[in-house]
Amino acid sequence: MPFAQLVIGPPGSGKSTYCDGMHQFLSAIGRKCSIVNLDPANDHTSYPCALDIRSLVTLEEIMADEELGPNGGVLYALEELENNVDWLRTGLEGLGEDYILFDCPGQVELFTHHESLRNVFFGIQKMGYRLVALHLVDSYCLTLPSLYISTLLLSLRSMLQMDLPHLNVLTKIDKIASYGLLPFDLEFYTEVQDLPDIVPHLLEENPMMRHPKFEGLNNAVIELVEDFGLVGFETLAVEDKKSMMTLLHSIDRAGGYAFGGAEGANDTVWQVAVRDGMRTMNVRDVQERWIDRKDEFDEMERRQLEEEANANGAPSLTDDAGEEEEDSDVEDMRRHVPDSGIKVMRRP
Repeated sequence: MPFAQLVIGPPGSGKSTYCDGMHQFLSAIGRKCSIVNLDPANDHTSYPCALDIRSLVTLEEIMADEELGPNGGVLYALEELENNVDWLRTGLEGLGEDYILFDCPGQVELFTHHESLRNVFFGIQKMGYRLVALHLVDSYCLTLPSLYISTLLLSLRSMLQMDLPHLNVLTKIDKIASYGLLPFDLEFYTEVQDLPDIVPHLLEENPMMRHPKFEGLNNAVIELVEDFGLVGFETLAVEDKKSMMTLLHSIDRAGGYAFGGAEGANDTVWQVAVRDGMRTMNVRDVQERWIDRKDEFDEMERRQLEEEANANGAPSLTDDAGEEEEDSDVEDMRRHVPDSGIKVMRRP
């Protein structure tokens, strides 16, 4: 039974960067992975693309032929894909049992109320794929109370529209310390509890919100999110191995990959690690690593890499030449499995 991630989210949330990083990470742990690009505007992918919607239809052609703008053109392209789902089915059959990452367009209409993307996903599900929708949002949304509440509504609407196993992810969490101090600990934002506590900060952000007519609206929005009780967030720093391991652990449990039958020796090691409780980061670890003690941890990691390089007789990190060693945690997992034949390098 094949598995897949459906990577959705607004523009700039890091979808393509995530697909590139997750493809490298899965290759490092020996899981065969392919990426399918469903964004007709993405003509320069940073990852190896196994199947590309642009071989079916391109945004430029639609805008020229149908006299549409960029947003309308993307919606039209997804309608074309829905009407030509056999093209997608044939392409996926050629990928066999590969673990698939679907890189989706960033127009929020596609995953909030437009039906085409949802129908395409349901068609993929009927092919036997076990799907997990991964909704990425930039962690910058935590810096403004109004932006955070908007993100909650977007995430909730996406979950209801997609109607699939779903994870919301705060990306670029390694940058959060550079945005200034947050009024609450990270756990407040990821667990989405005690939302009324954010109202005073919302009033400070915009004095207009003090008007009585907005008070009822603010309370109604908060009550709506809390009544559904669905929204929560994972965190991600795409270049950090522990962050990627933690997120993949959650994805595998949400989609059932961790509990299904193994396809091969490499997958067995990962599944056993997930079942037995592998080393992962909880939200307090993330708070400590990327907010409270970021500089200290950055320096510790730099020294550790320096020591590993010296121990292996490689040039130091300050030298221009030299190849970085693979991360030790990933190497620990690969030590017990056959070599995947793929060398993964840390991005600069």
